[in-house]
Amino acid sequence: MACRLADSAFLLKGPHQTSIRSRRIATQCSPGLYDLKWENPLQKGIKHKGHSFSPKKIHIVRAVAVPVAPISEDSAEYRKQLADSYGFRQIGEPLPENVTLKDVIDSLPRKVFEIDDGKAWTSVLISVTSYSLGLFMISKAPWYLLPLAWAWTGTAVTGFFVIGHDCAHKSFAKNKLVEDIVGTLAFLPLIYPYEPWRFKHDRHHAKTNMLSEDTAWHPVLKEEFDSSPLLRKAIIYGYGPIRPWMSIGHWLIWHFDLSKFRPNEVKRVKISLACVFAFMGIGWPLIIYKAGILGWIKFWLMPWLGYHFWMSTFTMVHHTAPHIPFKSSNEWNAAQAQLNGTVHCDYPKW
Repeated sequence: MACRLADSAFLLKGPHQTSIRSRRIATQCSPGLYDLKWENPLQKGIKHKGHSFSPKKIHIVRAVAVPVAPISEDSAEYRKQLADSYGFRQIGEPLPENVTLKDVIDSLPRKVFEIDDGKAWTSVLISVTSYSLGLFMISKAPWYLLPLAWAWTGTAVTGFFVIGHDCAHKSFAKNKLVEDIVGTLAFLPLIYPYEPWRFKHDRHHAKTNMLSEDTAWHPVLKEEFDSSPLLRKAIIYGYGPIRPWMSIGHWLIWHFDLSKFRPNEVKRVKISLACVFAFMGIGWPLIIYKAGILGWIKFWLMPWLGYHFWMSTFTMVHHTAPHIPFKSSNEWNAAQAQLNGTVHCDYPKW
């Protein structure tokens, strides 16, 4: 049984009263009392600073071996250690099995369901202003400052996604038609069809962290990871340095294929696709006409890649951590998935 010594540093004193600290002792043992024998190496009396040591003097030290109990995974101490190791502020308690998602929703104060028109339209103003400023910076910046301008503009246009996200959750305005229009317009610079994304996002929340059924993403199974060295490298790089390209692949695969939608969704999906293709058919040629192909790369493509950096980061971070499980449908619990399966991130207020 693994254990630790209750006090592994021992104080040995001779007549001169000077402390001598022994070396730290590590051991594997069973609980009990153990004698540690310290023998004085001096065989003859030796004077030192006016004192003499007695020959053949032996110091006996007793130490108690105390077993270390493992920390329970349900304890607050374990969660604190886990949070510290991941860089989190805290990790919440596991939700009891008998708590439903309706119980959680009913426990929330009424204020969180109230729509704030002022806050909603202020977010639109901030995002539009920031994006416009970014485009201006790109037009004026020397080549060596372009990466900073692209990073700013890509972050600003990510605000458009946040606006569309709130519209899809019906938390932007009281008028649902206004939400559909604003959401569609906000997604256009991102070449994201609003309604297909909304349908898939609703399913993501309905099946959060459910293996296979979650439409945002799910972890790679060990069998897949071990199946091919080439695939393994692709996964490592795909979820690492080239993560934005994985986000682009997800955007292309999930949102333009009509067969992935229910029959009652197809009509609205087609309208969104028509809006996106119209933006591409009118907006892109105008950019190229005014600024050339390099202008299209500078003013649209590079900020768009910056957006996909943030999009891929949001998608993985918000429901992914070493302690958060992905479960099969027969083990999955909606309330636990939404609360214990979600990572809350703090972002700048703007």
